[in-house]
Amino acid sequence: MENANTYLALNRALWNARTEHHLASAFYDVAGFRAGKSSLNGIELALLGDVAGQRVLHLQCHFGQDSLSLARLGAQVTGVDLSDEAIAAARRLNTDLGLSAEFVCADVYALPQHLPAEPPFDVVFTSYGVLGWLPDLGRWAEVVARYLKPGGQLVLVEFHPVVWMFDNDFQRVQYSYFNTGAIEETETGTYANPEAPIEHQAITWNHSLSEVIGSLLGQGLRLTHFSEYDYSPYACFAHAVPAGEGRYHIGPLGDKAPLVYAVVATRP
Repeated sequence: MENANTYLALNRALWNARTEHHLASAFYDVAGFRAGKSSLNGIELALLGDVAGQRVLHLQCHFGQDSLSLARLGAQVTGVDLSDEAIAAARRLNTDLGLSAEFVCADVYALPQHLPAEPPFDVVFTSYGVLGWLPDLGRWAEVVARYLKPGGQLVLVEFHPVVWMFDNDFQRVQYSYFNTGAIEETETGTYANPEAPIEHQAITWNHSLSEVIGSLLGQGLRLTHFSEYDYSPYACFAHAVPAGEGRYHIGPLGDKAPLVYAVVATRP
């Protein structure tokens, strides 16, 4: 099921349904965030460096916590997300916190219809559970390149494609490492609250590392950093076990499999 209208409508409805439960969840800790807690993790903070005064485009920003954390660091941030409920929540948070981030409700591929490419951005940022909602990484990389200024950089931090090979209980390999087409599943609850009373169809795609990196190279971007991590900063998977402060392993996998990777790519 790769008809654009079909998968976009289904996934938008899914994320709209999730948003209210995420806002109320301990996972996202909105009260702590309002009080000044940053939602950004050490991995991305180290790669982003000093963002004060930089124009940052945050793709697939959900309800904007990371976007607003970047704004608190002095960046001029534009957040983008498919979900109109999430963008409405992001705008409310932005107003309540007295910040100046901007938010655009758009599918990544349709962003050129909603946001001019001039002036270009210093940084395009996207992280954790984003690429799997996109069928075509070539088109994604086109958007990234379109919005970066010369010398600007993409900072991508994402769950490793090895993770998505397993069933939800991490007992067996269920899916291909490679993108062999749309994966249609019915999801119950949400990673932020497994008990949330929602059940909805989701359409996703698996993307290998070669597909991710190849798509960026195909747009003429220059790879300047690549790293893999044996932990997740979030306890968002089944059998998550603490592995140090802000670090979690997946019990059956231990420290033997990569859970996260990071890419920095620069536009010449």
